[in-house]
Amino acid sequence: MQFRTVIKGGLLAGLMALAMSGSALAVTLHSFNGGEPASLDPHRVSGDWENRIVGDYIEGLMTEDAHAEPIPGQASSYTVSDDGLVYTFTIRDDAVWSDGTPVTAQDFDFAFKRLFDPETAADYAYLQYPIKNAEAANAGDVPLDEVGIRVIDDKTIEFTLEAPAPYFLDALTHYTAYPVPRHVVEQHGSEWIRPENIVGNGAYQIVEWIPNSHIRAVKSETYYDAENVQIDEVVYYSMDDISAALARYRAGEFDILTDFPADQYQLLQDQYPGQAHVAPFLGLYYYVVNHNKEELADPNVRQALSMSINREIIGPDILGTGELPAYGWVPPGTANYDFDEYRPDWADLEYGERVAQAISLMEEAGYSASNRLNLQLKYNTNENHRRIAVAIAAMWEPLYVDVELFNSEVAVHYDALQNNDFDGVGRAGWLMDYNDAINMLELLRSDIGYNYGRYNNAEYDELLRESALITDMDARAEVLRQAEEIAMGETAGIPIYYYVSKNVVSPAISGYEDNAKDIHRTRWLSKSE
Repeated sequence: MQFRTVIKGGLLAGLMALAMSGSALAVTLHSFNGGEPASLDPHRVSGDWENRIVGDYIEGLMTEDAHAEPIPGQASSYTVSDDGLVYTFTIRDDAVWSDGTPVTAQDFDFAFKRLFDPETAADYAYLQYPIKNAEAANAGDVPLDEVGIRVIDDKTIEFTLEAPAPYFLDALTHYTAYPVPRHVVEQHGSEWIRPENIVGNGAYQIVEWIPNSHIRAVKSETYYDAENVQIDEVVYYSMDDISAALARYRAGEFDILTDFPADQYQLLQDQYPGQAHVAPFLGLYYYVVNHNKEELADPNVRQALSMSINREIIGPDILGTGELPAYGWVPPGTANYDFDEYRPDWADLEYGERVAQAISLMEEAGYSASNRLNLQLKYNTNENHRRIAVAIAAMWEPLYVDVELFNSEVAVHYDALQNNDFDGVGRAGWLMDYNDAINMLELLRSDIGYNYGRYNNAEYDELLRESALITDMDARAEVLRQAEEIAMGETAGIPIYYYVSKNVVSPAISGYEDNAKDIHRTRWLSKSE
């Protein structure tokens, strides 16, 4: 099915302005965006490739500046009670939807209640569990009306938290905290995101969606800061082949790449100096281990698989872009978590000794040259993921492990992980939604959908719940560290490296700032001819 451009409401003025100025004067940003979005509904998305689009056409009470730091968005101001439990936001008088309808506190209330409604089945709802009774409502244990959100008037909304959450303003920049246009959702239901129906309150408005090709958006003239938005139109291209994307960039067809083949980094440095942006940011590249697979239920087998991965060569040699080896779950530099990176005792052994110990663990589990472990290793289609998978499969071969590599496009891959539909190990990655250790550690909580491997430890779960009620930040960090040590001690998952962002940006683009979240909203960018 193809979704075609439909002009309606507040779009008409903006498109007429572009036409009157002459198409040659319209400034268009061409961005390679990665995989095909599963949705444009903020309650139905989960990936960074979707976030880049959704965050351009919808804005929350808080948003990100060019450095991805939280700043007021649809809110003109906010206050926080002395005990840190009550946040009150005043919505801008000039905040309106792209069809001209005012954005109200009721829109936000409707969106949060929709997020927490069990019938919505929003996988990411847990990111807003700091709000009082949000988790209980999402579980169906209390009515939605008991969630700690109160509409004071059309332009004022109040949130009451379960306990002080130092990251709450940051969490409100996430798309789970975005409003949705109640009047449009109630009229069109799940089809509200079709281009002929879609309404946003951000800097851009979606006008075209050609599946597996591109999504096109134009500057919204109803946006409160429209006069400072420099890009008239943005086209987000959906494709998995990063080598082909780089070729199109070199041909001048793309202005921005959100990834590139690691083995082309030197070429970019030599032939396109300053255009390859490689910067550390808060995220983890890891392998999910399916705890429901009988062979992987043995913690010694999981540990052997982890021990035998030579992480030190992946960043500098296999990828060539300097990713740091990861042995723990929480990236170094995470806020409210003043600890050195977690490292198991075996991490300091010489690699050959680690492999010898891993082989011993496999032999104790009953594996040998005549009784090998067959594993499927799944990854989403991407040259860099393939290179890593091939290397790790070779590292596992001495452990009596035979690996079948299996790749699929990104939406199919993550759907399989989400449903625990994989026979062994799956590639995954997590880019932190807000800068706090809980955002990483909740990935291993037994009742969270993004716990792809279905790790289940009651003590671990209880520590996370306990941390949410601790107001002393140092004491809270100690509890979270205990949780990380439990999960890593059991090899709940296999961390491989801490991310660096890998983007390519044309010299024609200004306003692009490397940041720890790798979020670059189009409203901050400009383009010269």
